[in-house]
Amino acid sequence: MLSRGVGDAVGVEYVSRVPRPPLDGLIDDLYYLAGAPPYARLTLPPMPAALLIVNLGPPFRIRAGTDIETAEYADGCAVTVPTRAFEFGYPPRTRSVGVHLKPWGLAPFLPMPAAELRDRPVTVEQVWGRPAVAELRDRLATAAGPHEMLTLLEEELMRRLCATAGLGLVRRTSSVIAATGGTVAIGDLTVAAGVSSTHLAQRFKELVGVTPKRLARTQRLAATLLTIDFAGPIDWADVAGGAGYFDQAHFGHEFRAFTGLTPTRYADVRRRFLREHPGHVLDGWSLPAD
Repeated sequence: MLSRGVGDAVGVEYVSRVPRPPLDGLIDDLYYLAGAPPYARLTLPPMPAALLIVNLGPPFRIRAGTDIETAEYADGCAVTVPTRAFEFGYPPRTRSVGVHLKPWGLAPFLPMPAAELRDRPVTVEQVWGRPAVAELRDRLATAAGPHEMLTLLEEELMRRLCATAGLGLVRRTSSVIAATGGTVAIGDLTVAAGVSSTHLAQRFKELVGVTPKRLARTQRLAATLLTIDFAGPIDWADVAGGAGYFDQAHFGHEFRAFTGLTPTRYADVRRRFLREHPGHVLDGWSLPAD
């Protein structure tokens, strides 16, 4: 089923749908995005998810992790589960198709271990090769519309899907982390999985890019943020306690390590987005960086 969203007066079009099996076990949704972004630069705090973008418009730029300089991406990019906020720089008009993947979802399409991409996005050409990407972009650019474009992308992913050792183990363990909001003890995960902590950590690095502990920390903070109503007053001590953090100071440290912002500053920026672009399709997680 297609889900179509249109932004505010700037006219951003967003269309998404869930892929068919077996891709639905790897992917949350396929999407089409076109129009003028709400801000020239957007910050994306870490999420327990991976991302693949095939760019069809002018190049965009990304400043990843602790990088000072931005890098330009003309054909698109692949991003494994990040540990730090990314900054996306958009052209005045952007157009792309992409994939929001589960933490383990990018691994079957990568020619390298996911750990090599940790906080280091690579171009789609580096993943699939220049001739294949050029052909795919040509077919997407001449498609009749978003529905056909998403079908073409899904078919490409189906063709490239390959068996991946350890994927079942990582998928089951990641699902437990998600179901507990990142609060599960890592020792309990290894016992339930029936493997050593070293083996589990190695599989996660290969297929997710981070260890189970790091994924759990990301999941915990993301789950906490998604419960907050930024339209009203926020009791940060209550938020920290409800999420099971040792104290508010521990929560604040984790918050800044992941987002680069204090909780109070984050709330201010989030409210700015809500105030200036209410109901915008990109307001699920991104923040204005300007």
